[in-house]
Amino acid sequence: MEPEAESAPAPAPAPAREPEPLRTEFAFELPRGYVDAQGTVHRNGVMRLSTARDELLPLRDIRVQENPAYLSVVLLGRVITQLGTLPSVHDGTVEGMFASDLAFLQDFYRQINAEGHTRATVACPHCSEAFEVELGGSRLGES
Repeated sequence: MEPEAESAPAPAPAPAREPEPLRTEFAFELPRGYVDAQGTVHRNGVMRLSTARDELLPLRDIRVQENPAYLSVVLLGRVITQLGTLPSVHDGTVEGMFASDLAFLQDFYRQINAEGHTRATVACPHCSEAFEVELGGSRLGES
């Protein structure tokens, strides 16, 4: 009779991973920067996630009712919490931004509020390398 082979012990289960805390604020850098009344350029800022209230309250604003394109200005004025050394950010601040910075912030808003729904993994048709692409989203303020 041959001796019985010892079986290897079962691998220990992987330790449970703690869920990552919800990230609600996101840093950004404007392509050109907001120029304040003193001529100071402010490029670095922080935007927080939008709430349903943030998207609903601007709809009551008379400026938005008269011109729906103004929605993004009012909405961004609510969710940008910091911009350079400015004491506060509001829709008047957003109104004074360059168009390229406004477009950047509209895209940034969509990215952070979409929870990754605008990204897709694709493969290169030539080399089959997989990579992620950003897909177009809906207009700012429309969930």
